Amino acid sequence: MKRINHIIAAIALSAATYITAGAADNNTAEGKERGYMTINRQTAEAHIGFLASDELQGREAGYPSGRIAANYAEACLRATGLEPWDGKTYRQPFAAYRRERQKKGRYTVHPDSIARLEQEVHQKLPLTNIMGRITGKNPDEYVIIGAHFDHLGTDPLLDGDQIYNGADDNASGVAAVLQIARAFVESGVQPERTVIFALWDGEEKGLLGSEHFMLQWPEPSKIKGYLNFDMIGRNNDESNPEHVVYFYTEAHPAFEQWLRNDITERGLRLKPNYRPWDRPIGGGDNGSFAKRDVPVIWYHTDGHPDYHMPSDHTERINWDKTVDITRAAYLNLWNLANMPAY
Repeated sequence: MKRINHIIAAIALSAATYITAGAADNNTAEGKERGYMTINRQTAEAHIGFLASDELQGREAGYPSGRIAANYAEACLRATGLEPWDGKTYRQPFAAYRRERQKKGRYTVHPDSIARLEQEVHQKLPLTNIMGRITGKNPDEYVIIGAHFDHLGTDPLLDGDQIYNGADDNASGVAAVLQIARAFVESGVQPERTVIFALWDGEEKGLLGSEHFMLQWPEPSKIKGYLNFDMIGRNNDESNPEHVVYFYTEAHPAFEQWLRNDITERGLRLKPNYRPWDRPIGGGDNGSFAKRDVPVIWYHTDGHPDYHMPSDHTERINWDKTVDITRAAYLNLWNLANMPAY
């Protein structure tokens, strides 16, 4: 019952603040501030607490636990009041293929590879991305914010804890996307560009969800920026609890200046390691965008001993840092969605 209360609380918090983005507030600054103030620890705890609970069984992509996480993400986007990402549905179903397990090989979503695999004995993994949007004043320009919701599932052969809960990896990132979606709706401001809020499936099996999305997207040049979360909840060094790594596309130095300004003006308790990168393709779903020359911002709080271990539990989350990263990213996304150029 306690875990069910997590999902009820999270959806209720989203629904209680619903304001349609179509009813734009004339005072953009007030709307921006109103959205910012909705981001809080209580909501972060509700989302992460549910997604990383034992009942979610590690959210493995393609398995019942992963489908429960997808259902949760969709319910939250619906309750927040976002439009379906394509005007019809919040889901983008797809399948990943690989060779029969004794032959080894990675899952793929590339059509040519799938066509070859279909000629032999193969595995097929059913997956789905979950997405919503706010249509901008310029509907032909897009910015996307995303995080993967899948993790590693369970291992019944482990002696002791057998569930890879994935509180940091990546329930923390999903919580940030959901909070920022609610903040944008709560602002009451229609952004200049269309904003897509994406929860990716299959990242742990090879960036499958984000790669499928980009394979289907007709014009990458219309995506003016992608903001990624992957593990934003832990301390790499307990003596430096405000540490965060901030990767960004080197050709856009404004991205660094935005964060520096916001930390000073808002008093955010963050000490970023700024890492400009020509094409930030490593490490997560940002790679699916960067390799197609979409400008990227990527938040990450660095490695820790519980990475990809059953011990990645909710009680080890640094809540203050998680909330401040979410607030900083909300301000980043606001700029991506509204600034004429950067």
